[in-house]
Amino acid sequence: MRKGNARFSRREFIGTMGAALGAPLILGAEEKGQGKTFKVGLIGCGGRGNQALADSVEAGKLLGFNVEVVGTADYFQDRAQRTGRRFNLPPTRCFGGADCYRKLLETDVQIVLMATAPLFRPVHIEACIEAGRHVFAEKPVAVDPPGCRRVIAAGELAKKKGLIIMSGTEMRHNWSFINTHQSIAVEKALGRLYGGRIAFCIGHMFWREPINPKEPADLVRSWQNWIALSGDHLVEQHVHNIDIANWFVGRPPVSAAGFGGRGRRPAGDMYDFFSVDYDYGDDIHIHSMCRQIDGCWNWTGHDFVYEKGRTSGSDGPKPKASPIPADLPHAPNDSVQEQVDTLYYVAKGQPLDQAKAVAESTATAVIGRISAYTGQQVFWDETMVDPNKKPDFYNLTLKPTAEDFETGNVEIPKEGVIPIPGQRA
Repeated sequence: MRKGNARFSRREFIGTMGAALGAPLILGAEEKGQGKTFKVGLIGCGGRGNQALADSVEAGKLLGFNVEVVGTADYFQDRAQRTGRRFNLPPTRCFGGADCYRKLLETDVQIVLMATAPLFRPVHIEACIEAGRHVFAEKPVAVDPPGCRRVIAAGELAKKKGLIIMSGTEMRHNWSFINTHQSIAVEKALGRLYGGRIAFCIGHMFWREPINPKEPADLVRSWQNWIALSGDHLVEQHVHNIDIANWFVGRPPVSAAGFGGRGRRPAGDMYDFFSVDYDYGDDIHIHSMCRQIDGCWNWTGHDFVYEKGRTSGSDGPKPKASPIPADLPHAPNDSVQEQVDTLYYVAKGQPLDQAKAVAESTATAVIGRISAYTGQQVFWDETMVDPNKKPDFYNLTLKPTAEDFETGNVEIPKEGVIPIPGQRA
């Protein structure tokens, strides 16, 4: 789910970027719309994917680039074809099946947008970087610790190859959040951070009747309801707010201790709610809570308490020096801004790795989920650093895996069977 954000007025971008892909940015004197052409493809043709592709085309107009959609890919080929028709693609450029991403990478695509189920993202990101393609990946980027580490490794390879990995953690593309972070977290305008709270508490989402899956396609079609495909809603949605906590603290947490449960959800195998205490060290604790139950009090946001005041993350004092490039266009909303940022940095030819930050935020959500499922305090080192401290956590791999879908070796999970605290899962 995409969290709503404030809209902004457009600021005109003066000049165009006429550099070849992977070369330094050259500010030309061409008219807007007459600059470089970028070939963009999409993996995951649901609602979010279609929006990202449309946003990429809009971003090109803001920057003076031509964005050419050259391919679509989805587990369901009919979805890929429907999206393809929106962008005047022939059926031969619309790929289906669990290996659809491989077929897309055989085309002349330069930038791959990713809006698949989170389970598939480590494999897809890795394949794109190995093939020399730039990536925009929706959040979260994995569902388990090995997947998070895999994405971080892909980010390191991207930097070596001069490639961009941009993430869909949209508030990192929001200028109010960027400037507040600069003034408070970097310039220390409010002094020391004491602690805070974050939340994604909303009404029921996703299927309201049992799914009764019989085959792999049933899982993919209803992926938001399954732990193995989505990571549970703590990972799939609340990662937005967890990412802001990591960003403002300046690092991932030392440990997570949480609980959760399920009482109302009729479909899939996820929890209804989570409450997690994240210990960041230095006496800094951030309380995280998320819930998807109708008829309850709702709040989605952040509240960080500092020595000299507090902030929601977007309402801080003006920074002494904004980190936003002077020639970067201000898009009408964060969704378009993500694509503006992607094209802007691809054109500059400077490697940019947002993979590590979004993978660490994903991993932060994952250790909170593991803690709630098991009833144990879970440490960052145990899951992300040292394979010998707690091998069952470090190697925890949710099944079915992305590779299982490609081989056809998918074991269908039992609906309504959930992890019980006190039992390792």
